[in-house]
Amino acid sequence: MEIYKVNTIEELLKDNTYPGRGIIIGKTPDGKKAMTAYFIMGRSANSRNRIFTEKNGEVFTEPFDASKVQDPSLIIYAAIRQYENHLIVTNGNQTDTIYDGLKAGECFTKALESREFEPDAPNYTPRISGMLTFGEGWFTYQMSILKSADAEGTACNRYTFKYAPQDGLGHFIHTYVCDGNPIPTFQGEPERIAVCDDIDEMTDRLWEALNEQNKISLYVRYIDLATGKAENRLVNKNA
Repeated sequence: MEIYKVNTIEELLKDNTYPGRGIIIGKTPDGKKAMTAYFIMGRSANSRNRIFTEKNGEVFTEPFDASKVQDPSLIIYAAIRQYENHLIVTNGNQTDTIYDGLKAGECFTKALESREFEPDAPNYTPRISGMLTFGEGWFTYQMSILKSADAEGTACNRYTFKYAPQDGLGHFIHTYVCDGNPIPTFQGEPERIAVCDDIDEMTDRLWEALNEQNKISLYVRYIDLATGKAENRLVNKNA
């Protein structure tokens, strides 16, 4: 078993019809940039009726057709926000929980202690979160998953992963293992995935590898560690 294998985007995604929502954080092979990506997928009409929008460097999910929104509580939220030198990316409104926690002097893990998995029985979708923290020419990152302890949703298990960035390596966490009914929750550590130097290549390969029927939106951001300059790509199926 190759426990340190770095998987390609295609190996992890192309044969998986429904990984759900996913976060990738890592470092480019040339060591010059941090990167993060976030994508959403959907099976129901309510979930598929979404787009990403970017406002002042923050990313939001919004309805594509407001007249068709059935329940906005779990599908409309800020996905990416920045507080000082921290970039937050999550699959739900816990983005705001982390932001408010940092503002109050709490750490990433402490802020998430007030949250748990989504109340969408029988799936009990995990809340997945990531945070990049930047210094002068360097960064570190953390990832978290809050998931049900059992099939009945009686308790929440909390896992936090802290990483020392390595050139060319990213870590990938997603809400589900694959499609199903109920949908099986992600298991184990975030997966090791290869990062591209070029943001367009990374974006294109991610978007093409996601299941055509179920993919909805993708956002990718690269941050130059020397200058702090950010480069972004946003793809919406509903466009």
